[in-house]
Amino acid sequence: MLESTLGLEIIEVVEQAAIASARWMGKGDKNTADHVAVEAMRERMNKIHMRGRIVIGEGERDEAPMLYIGEEVGICTRADAKDHCNPDELVEIDIAVDPCEGTNLVAYGQNGSMAVLAISEKGGLFAAPDFYMKKLAAPPVAKNHVDIRKSATENLKILSECMNRSIEELVVVVMDRPRHKELIKEIREAGARVRLISDGDVSAAICCAFSGTNIHALMGIGAAPEGVISAAAMRCLGGHFQGQLIYDPEIVQTGLIGESKESNLARLKEMNITDPDKVYSAEELASGDTVLFAASGITPGTLMEGVRYFHGGARTQSLVISTQSKTARFVDTIHLFDQPKSLQLR
Repeated sequence: MLESTLGLEIIEVVEQAAIASARWMGKGDKNTADHVAVEAMRERMNKIHMRGRIVIGEGERDEAPMLYIGEEVGICTRADAKDHCNPDELVEIDIAVDPCEGTNLVAYGQNGSMAVLAISEKGGLFAAPDFYMKKLAAPPVAKNHVDIRKSATENLKILSECMNRSIEELVVVVMDRPRHKELIKEIREAGARVRLISDGDVSAAICCAFSGTNIHALMGIGAAPEGVISAAAMRCLGGHFQGQLIYDPEIVQTGLIGESKESNLARLKEMNITDPDKVYSAEELASGDTVLFAASGITPGTLMEGVRYFHGGARTQSLVISTQSKTARFVDTIHLFDQPKSLQLR
C-alpha cells in the first residue's frame, strides 16, 4: 500500500532537492546548497496526499528553513485537511530526510553527494538523537556473521571467508577523521585497503550491498541520523548494518554533541532510550512493516550520476528501494523546464 501510494512521489521529492542543490555545485557555499535542497524537498512533500512527520531531519526544533524533527508535512497536515483527506484513507508516515547529504561535496564540486529520504508507517523508523553512531555495513552474504562488537581485524577475517576473497582484496570505507586513526591503522595492518571519504557515509553503506562497487565494508563513527537512513536502505537490500549510539564527546572529538557525557546520557533517558550502549540492527532502526528509501545524485557517485543540466531542463538519476516489492529501481529522468533545444539520449 505504502509503495503504490507514495513510490513515485518520493522519487520526485529527492529529484527536486537534488536539482535545486546542484545549481550550487562548486560555488563554495555549502549552507546555500543545503538550504535550497531543504526548501525544494519541503515544497514537494507538502503536495503529497499524506500526513507525514519528520523523525530525522536537520534539527530538533523549529529553526526554519530546516526540516526539523517533529515537523508535519503533506496535504493532510494543513488546517483545511478535512476538506481534502478522507480519514479512512489517510496515509500516516514517519520520514527521515537528508536533503543534501554531503554539503561540502556539493560546495567543492566533489563526487558522492545526494538527496536522500526514508519513509515507513508511523512508528517504523528509530527517532535517533542528533548524536554520533558507530557503524558497520557489509554485503548481504556477511549479514549476521560480522558484528560491530568484534574488532576490525576479526570482522575482516569473517568478511573474507563469507565473500571467498582474501583480506587483501577487500576495500573498507572510513570517514577521514582524527578519531579513526587507530581504526585505519588496524585495517591496514590486517591487510585490507582503506578508502577515506570526507563526507557522505550513507552512499558508502549502500554500496556495500551492491557487488561491483568495489566497496566491501563501512566502518567507523558518523552521524546517527544518517545511520538510520542507511539502515533503512540496507534493510530493503538485505545487507548487514549495525549501529551503536556514541554519547561521549571525547570519542568523537568534534565538540558537536553536547557539553558532557553525563548530559547526553540524561538526554537519551528523556527520549526513552534506556540502554545507551545497545547495538541496533537494520531491522531495529527501520522496523516498519514497509520501508522505502529514495536517493537522487547531486554530484556524480558510485551508484548514481549527478544532476546534468541542459538548455531548458535537467537530467537526474535516482534510486528507490522497497521492502514491499523487494526491488531496487534506478530511475533516469529528464526534467523539462522550458522548451528544450535538444534532448540528448546519453
